[in-house]
Parts: sequence; C-alpha cells; structure tokens
Amino acid sequence: MTIWGATDLPEISESGSRKLLGRLRETLAEDSAGQERLDRITHLIADSMGTDVCSIYLFRDAETLELCATEGLNPDAVHQTRMRVGEGLVGRVARAKTPVNTPDAPSAKGFRFMPETGEEIYSSFLGVPVQRLGESLGVLVVQSKDARNYSDDEVYALEVVAMVLAEMTELGAFVGEGEGAMSARHTQQALFRGSVAQEGAAEGRVYLHEPRVVVTNPISEDPHEEMRRLQDAIDTLRSSVDEMLGAMGKNTDKEQVKVLEAYRMFANSRSWVRRMEEDIALGLSAEAAVEKEQSATRARMEQVPDPYLRERLHDLDDLSNRLLRLLTGQGSDTGAEMPENPILIARNIGPAELLDYGKKLRGIVLEEGSVGSHAAIVARAWAIPLVINAKKILTEALNGDPILVDGDQGVVHLRPEDAVAAAFRDKIAMQTKAQERYASIRDKPAIGLCGHEVNLHMNAGLMADLPSLDSSGAEGVGLFRTELQFLTRARVPKRSELAAIYKSVMDAAHGKQVVFRTLDIGSDKVLPYMKPQDEPNPALGWRAIRVGLDKPGVMRMQLQALIRAAGGRPLTVMFPFIAQFDEFREGRQMVLNELEREKKLGHALPEDVKIGAMLETPSLGFAPQQFFEMADFISIGGNDLKQFFFAADRENERVRKRYDTLNVSFLTFIEQIVKRCQDAGTPLSFCGEDAGRPIEALCFAAMGMNALSMRPASIGPVKSLIRRTNIAELRDVIDTARVSGAQSVRPAVLEWLSKQSTA
Repeated sequence: MTIWGATDLPEISESGSRKLLGRLRETLAEDSAGQERLDRITHLIADSMGTDVCSIYLFRDAETLELCATEGLNPDAVHQTRMRVGEGLVGRVARAKTPVNTPDAPSAKGFRFMPETGEEIYSSFLGVPVQRLGESLGVLVVQSKDARNYSDDEVYALEVVAMVLAEMTELGAFVGEGEGAMSARHTQQALFRGSVAQEGAAEGRVYLHEPRVVVTNPISEDPHEEMRRLQDAIDTLRSSVDEMLGAMGKNTDKEQVKVLEAYRMFANSRSWVRRMEEDIALGLSAEAAVEKEQSATRARMEQVPDPYLRERLHDLDDLSNRLLRLLTGQGSDTGAEMPENPILIARNIGPAELLDYGKKLRGIVLEEGSVGSHAAIVARAWAIPLVINAKKILTEALNGDPILVDGDQGVVHLRPEDAVAAAFRDKIAMQTKAQERYASIRDKPAIGLCGHEVNLHMNAGLMADLPSLDSSGAEGVGLFRTELQFLTRARVPKRSELAAIYKSVMDAAHGKQVVFRTLDIGSDKVLPYMKPQDEPNPALGWRAIRVGLDKPGVMRMQLQALIRAAGGRPLTVMFPFIAQFDEFREGRQMVLNELEREKKLGHALPEDVKIGAMLETPSLGFAPQQFFEMADFISIGGNDLKQFFFAADRENERVRKRYDTLNVSFLTFIEQIVKRCQDAGTPLSFCGEDAGRPIEALCFAAMGMNALSMRPASIGPVKSLIRRTNIAELRDVIDTARVSGAQSVRPAVLEWLSKQSTA
C-alpha cells in the first residue's frame, strides 16, 4: 500500500522555506548560547522572508509573554517588553492560537503601541503561535514598513518555522545564563488546580501512563527520505488498524470498534496525509510534520464545543500519537521503571488499565475524568487521592518528577519548593497520627455521649477492599458495587465467574452483612460491550434499575449468581436508582422468581433474604406507604439524591459545591424520610461521600439516622467525633438554626462544636 504514486508526489524544490530551515539546522547545530541562537534565528527569518522585523516572544509564565529576541526592533527592549495573554496583537495570537495577518497593524483590533520597541514605523504584521501539542510556548512575528498583506504561502511557511522553534524550545535549545535568560522547561515548580474526586494526600514521583514522545530532529536533510518514512509508518498504521478490526468478534466492545473505525477513516484521509506531506516538502522531518498536524488538532479541540466533534478530534490525536511512536520507535513501554511511591498521571484511564497497576499507586492525577468515573470508583476503593481535570499537567510533567497530590483541595504541586514540600509532609504526618488515634477505638461502638448509637459500615467494590472490613472497624459492608466486575471485562462475565466472586466476598466478610447493590450502569458507567446511548443528560437517562428491568437477562443472571454464592447463608440485595414504587415491586418479584427457580433446580437457598432499595430520587421520598412497608431496608444514596434535590450536576464544578449538604431544606427532607421509615419499622442508612465527612455524619445522626456507609478510611474520623458528641444536644442546635431562617445549619453546628472542644 502506498500513500502517493510517482505522479502525485508533492513538489520538493529548493524553496525559500527549505533554505531557511536548512540554515536554521546549521545554526541550531552550532555550539552557542541560547540567546545567541535566538538572535541568529530572528536575523535568518527576516533575511529569508524579506521583512524589516522578526521577533520571538516566549512565555515567561502562564500569562506573560516576553520579547526574547528581535531583528529590527529596539534591541534594548529584549527581555524588557512583556505583555499579558490577549494584550496587543501578539497577545491576541497567543490567546486564539491562530495567526494574525494585517497590512495595517495600528488600525487592527487589539493593537497596542509599545514605544520602547520602536515598532510604530512598521505597518504590516504577521504573527503565528509557537505551540507544541496544543500548548502555547510563544509567538513568532514578522513586520514590514510597507502595507504588506502576507500570502497564504508565507503564513504557512512561518508556521512551519514556528513548529521548529516549539520543538527546540521544548528541548532547551534557548536556555541561557544570566539576567533575563530563559530557564529550562520542566525544571520549575508548577501548580495545577483540578477537582476533588477522592480525598487524601500523597507525596511521590510522577509515572506517566503514556510517556511523551520527544522529537529530536525537527528539520530534515532529505525530504524524499522523510516522505518514504512517513509512507512506511502510515502503511504500518493502516495495517495494524485493519488487523485489529479483523480480529474482532461478534461480542467485541462496540465502543472499541467505533474508535478503530474512526482510526481507519482518519488513517485513510487524503487531506490529513497531504498536510503532513506539504510540511515535509517545506523542510520538516516526518516526526515534526506529524506533530505539527497534531498540535493543530489539539488547538482545534479547545475551540470545538460539540462533544461528538471533540471526541472525533481525540481519535485523531490518539492516531497521531500512534504514528509518532512508529516513526520515533518510542513505544508506550519505554522501559522506564516505576518509581518508588508512584503517582500516576494520565489524560484519562479505564478501570481495567487502572487495576493493572495494582495498589502500589500512591495517587492519581487526570487531565479529564469525572467524580463518578471508573477511575474515581477504583481510587475510592483503594483509598488513594485522585485529582481530576488538572488541565495541562501532561505537557509539563516528566517521569520521575517529584509531585504532591492534595486530594482534599484538588491541588497538585509538581516539582515543589522545599517549603511547600515541608508543609505538605506536616499535613501527611498529622493525618497519619490521627489514623493511629482512630485505631485505638476501632473495636469500640460509635455511641454518642447521650447514648445514641450509630452503626458504621463501609463501601466496597473490589476484593482488595475486604481486608479493610476488620482493620477499619466497620460493622459490615453497606454497599458492594457489583458493576466493577462488569466494567473491567471486555465481555459479559459468566454466571459461574460472578458466583465465585460473590462467594469470595461473603467468605472474606466472616459472617458480617454485605449489601450487594445490583448492576448500576449507565450515566458515566458504560460497559465496554454495551451499546452507548446517545442521551443529552445520561445522569437522568437509561441507567441502573431502568436497564435491569428493560433488559432483564443480565439482572436475572446476576441474581442467580448471588443466590448460589450465598450457599445457604443470609443474602442482602439492594436495587439502585429506584424512582417509583412499581420499579421496586418489579425488581423484588424478580428476586422471588429466581429463588423459586433455584429451589426447583435443587440448589441451596439463602438462610434469609433481605431486599432493599436505594433512595436516590426525591420522588421516592413521596412514594406510597406500601413501599416503605414492603422494603426490608432503605439506603439513601446521597450523591445522586443531593444533585437531583438541588438540580445541580455533581460533574459541573460551577454548581457542584454551590449547595450545602447541611442546607435546611435538604436536612428537612432527610428528616421526612427518617420519619416514614420509623413509622414503617424499616431500617434506614445513608450511603455516599457525605456519610464519610465527620460533620455531615454527625448531623445525619442527629436527624435520626442510625446507620451510615462510607469509605473505610472515613470510619475512624466519623466514629471519633460521634463518641465525643452529645447528639441529642446537637439536635437542639440544628432545630434552633432551622427556625431562625438560616439557609444552612453548618455555621451554628461548627460554632457549637468549637465550644464543646474548648469546654
């Protein structure tokens, strides 16, 4: 297979661009200081393009551009002239990441006159972004006295030169010494603010899920050879995609097929290949041509609001990565050893890939992700901090870099200063000391000073969680997430496989109760082999019990596996996302039907079966009284209930923290549910992130909750506070705050607790 024939080979002549890149290669090969290189480059570009001015602006920090070299402007302005992103035409190029080309710069939108540069005599302006893989590194500018509109070919040629500058900046070609000199990249401390997906604090070293590809030869010596190399790499890429598609069977993950089909479409895209060919013809190496196209793709991704188009651009970005690895020989497995105390850095990651790393990870940082993602579920199970939406960290982090992950604040410190690291270690030491204190009350009950007792249970989803059942002091497993056994497989697990897993879970519980939640899929938890649903709001869509009732085959198989796993022992089953009484009644009947079926088959039945529901929608709080009487138990699913109660998407950072759990309206609703369960004699628990927060847990207990389920690491702090508090007195504080017209009882509760601690 070939990309081009002998007749359609892009024209490769000794163009001005190729001559310029050749001279650049010679300059970069010389043993000279970084500033001297920059000065020579601006002279070469101005001379080759016939312009009066060439200037290079590089980022001094994330928001500040600095004039680092110039031919034609006042040399005294070098390292003195600075501007913010968006300021002036240069700042406009940096912000939009697109060229600005005007024959009359002073009248152009955003123009800013900088007298120290002496640029008022220059009329025309062409600025192009210096960017690498979507990250802006600076701006390359040419100017002329005459009112000149630069041609498309000139714009394109300058973009090619900017690509080389980006690679050389990345490789440290312009690093120098002395005042004003540019410092090396990936050496300074960097702070990233993301979102909290799992609390905790960890110190360690960076381990990249997909190591970055480094292009060390951006300029080619032989364009024909580079064309051949690109042809061979794309042929190999196409063949590998075709082979993967051909090897897929009927039960293959539909989403994986969809991705590979997108790969094949892009790999055979004539326009995609042609753009890289044209860059090679202008003098770039094959690797640099691929990366230039990839940078343009990432820049477009930032401008595209449509999620489908963004996903397709992600496919193209991934395909470019594959092509780069073929060209450079830098595979995903670089041989880099996992450092001690590894902190995993990735754009995103699936549950199976994450589980492959095992519990040796100390923390996880993702550029994307969500609080309900597979990665978040696994991180909670492992009790390791996870920060999501840490934008741009992949472009800055290198394998082995020291890193601090503050999962409590959603902050990541990369290559931190000593003072920051020392303060962070103090925080970890305090947490460790607190955990030692909690261990002393592990086997004691969570009874308040007034005698109010609260049963504390743990959430789980992996066999690896179960050792925490004894060490945490949990009285049982209040929620076992069964979907993880489905999410980590490429096919539907067999009934026998599930039965073996569930039996192991019950065995490891040593007689303590385990509440098995049936398959909770949909929304952000899509099975690899399940056809994705094109839903505008998946959190409110076809998910959890709705899927189980509409497609009962998997539900029945899971119930059969649970019954067989019990082997005569008690069995507790809970249905997720029940919104109305009929859904629970239908699900409950499915359990009874399967019990009858297993009896006829001669299989041992559980000694006792309890069937409950998760109350995650406000509608269920107003269900008929028969629901509360029929359910053997009810568990409030706090994460979903809170977002639906306040109409605030928990994946949306703008509104996620806007509404307080201790809001008077929410606590009043909780109180209503408690009353209805008490009237029916139905056990009630609260399950979710808020159950593991000591202040919130204390207030739930004061509202009448007698059982809470949380991550294992939260049981100690919650139990400690309960044992030191008079819950009956706290209820009086809450009631007083409620009638005062306060929006939240939190200020009153915190004030009262502070007085108790000093009394």
